[in-house]
Amino acid sequence: MDIQIGRVTHYYDKIGVAVIEVMNQALKTGDTIHISGHDNEFVQAVGSLQVEHEQIGEVPAGETCGMKVNQAVRAGDMLYLVTK
Repeated sequence: MDIQIGRVTHYYDKIGVAVIEVMNQALKTGDTIHISGHDNEFVQAVGSLQVEHEQIGEVPAGETCGMKVNQAVRAGDMLYLVTK
């Protein structure tokens, strides 16, 4: 069962980066996430996380970060941590 972990607050389409508000637990590089929205749904591995233009490996709950995404997303799309 997937665990809700955050939501998209903004998307920069030219560079393919989503601004993510991490809500329930930490988001780490290497995690597999499922992004679900109004007109899109996809799964991807977290490859790049940034806070204030600096690469980091983990974003704790309550923080906001930038994340490279494989497909276009919209503000309000939800992020779920894929569990095995």
